[in-house]
Amino acid sequence: MTVFLVDAALDAELDYIKNNVTERYICAGNPTTRAAAITAALCTMSGLTSANFTGPVAGDTNGRKVTKNAETGDSIDADGSGDTVCYCSATALIWRVDNAAPQALTTGGTVDTAVHDHEAADAV
Repeated sequence: MTVFLVDAALDAELDYIKNNVTERYICAGNPTTRAAAITAALCTMSGLTSANFTGPVAGDTNGRKVTKNAETGDSIDADGSGDTVCYCSATALIWRVDNAAPQALTTGGTVDTAVHDHEAADAV
């Protein structure tokens, strides 16, 4: 069986991320809610807008993707191992990125976050 899904449907999913994320938390652990992300946060960034993202565009392997642009020099609020990045709205955890190589963070320092993307695969 062959399945087709118009790119606009995938873009709607990705636009939801791009248009609703307003906060970023670098966390220790794997929070499953916005409240848990705030509690586990080692570094907080608020005021994110769609300008902090690129896309939707064609995916790396197929489908479509949205990319979170890199950030540099963000202040670290607490000591810990930053192993998860949580993107939230004012009410919900929208997207969580687990870091395969956790980074030790120290209060008073700064941290950079690399570009990373969320890819929505084509229907098959």
